[in-house]
Amino acid sequence: MMKTLFLQPPSFDGFDGGAGSRYQAKREIRSFWYPTWLAQPAALVEGSRLIDAPPARMGMEPILQDVRNRDLVVMHTSTPSFASDVRVAQMLKDANPSLKIGMVGAKVAVQPEESLLKGGPVDFVARNEFDFTIKEIAEGRDLKDVDGISWRNDEGVIVHNRDRAMIENMDSLPFVTEVYKRDLKIEDYFIGYLMHPYISIYTGRGCKSRCTFCLWPQTVGGHNYRTRSPEHVAAEIRLARQYFPQVKEFFFDDDTFTDDLPRAEAIARELGKMGVTWSCNAKANVPRKTLEVLKDNGLRLLLVGYESGNQQILHNIKKGMRVEVAREFTKNCHELGIKIHGTFILGLPGETKETIQETIKFATEINPHTLQVSLAAPYPGTFLHKQATENGWLDEGNAELIDENGVQIAPLHYPHLSHTEIFGSVEEFYRKFYFRAPKIASIVGEMVRSPQMMKRRLREGVEFFQFLRDRRAA
Repeated sequence: MMKTLFLQPPSFDGFDGGAGSRYQAKREIRSFWYPTWLAQPAALVEGSRLIDAPPARMGMEPILQDVRNRDLVVMHTSTPSFASDVRVAQMLKDANPSLKIGMVGAKVAVQPEESLLKGGPVDFVARNEFDFTIKEIAEGRDLKDVDGISWRNDEGVIVHNRDRAMIENMDSLPFVTEVYKRDLKIEDYFIGYLMHPYISIYTGRGCKSRCTFCLWPQTVGGHNYRTRSPEHVAAEIRLARQYFPQVKEFFFDDDTFTDDLPRAEAIARELGKMGVTWSCNAKANVPRKTLEVLKDNGLRLLLVGYESGNQQILHNIKKGMRVEVAREFTKNCHELGIKIHGTFILGLPGETKETIQETIKFATEINPHTLQVSLAAPYPGTFLHKQATENGWLDEGNAELIDENGVQIAPLHYPHLSHTEIFGSVEEFYRKFYFRAPKIASIVGEMVRSPQMMKRRLREGVEFFQFLRDRRAA
């Protein structure tokens, strides 16, 4: 077995490039997702190590020391961080010229040739799901015999091997919790709307929905929701509770955990027996009956992608959602005491000044507990990227999707709506949502009831206003 390091490299200060996030960028409030997509193959490779540099605030020096005794480094990369990650790869190669370096992630999955052409120190990239791909390479298999990779041979010629079959038996994958215990400090991971400390895992991969902007189903996970059994999930949660008794909440980071309602209810009942608090990603169409089962068995919060309050935009992005259904779902959650973190996207196809105001009005009316406003991000490999390129909506000067500090920019523009107008609407959205008397009263009440929440919200407030200042200076 090759001595293998799995690496989420250092990049922009505060940059969350973790594979669990839909939009790799710096956040309004400093946030870090678990590097689950790296932890999964790391659990398959005996004697490996996972370094997640950004949340650990680790610079290059300890990493360079580590790789001097390694045979293989597997780096996670993304469109926004790729240029920086190539520079890191070169530093690793300089420190250990015999090192074999591979990259994984959506960026290299859909642009393998371009990634290798621009990534001189990179020996191979993995396409699509890469867990067993990396295991075979770490076991010493010749690259020409490994499915699912593109690689550079001894003559420097780029070779594309045949695709790897998708994993169908998700219970065949080992628990990532073992790697979390071995290599990560869970207190380093923080999400504003989750209780701290939290742990996130996947209970399945893929998403039935066809949202044109969503990165992972279109590049790595696919549209077939392949799931672990409720018993397998429950066993990992039991182990995680044993390893990390300080954890206050578990988060299921499946693209849409509620895609399979009977299974979601079955998992909830297993969690209810343990008395754990948990949250998950959900679509805004979960029936009240299922919501009741989930709530009765420990569900605290749903992360819901509303995206827009305009029905035509939802049609344009193939969301498969009706505004009135989302309203009823949200009303049910409020009545049942299920908190919602709502996510919205500005600048999607069909956006106008009027639809932006319509979405802001919709958000204030349905009133999720917290929200996140993102800018439409046309990642390579998505239908949105294809649309934007063909229609001239994408400014190639902004194609990296973030600025030089790692903050998300507005890469799309339309004849009737400029970059600047879309970019500026994010701050307007936040101000109109949060600077309302009822919302302020709700936040203050939450802080008064909990000294821990008081400390947390004050820190988040400082970070949020700094974020707004940085955006104005951009």
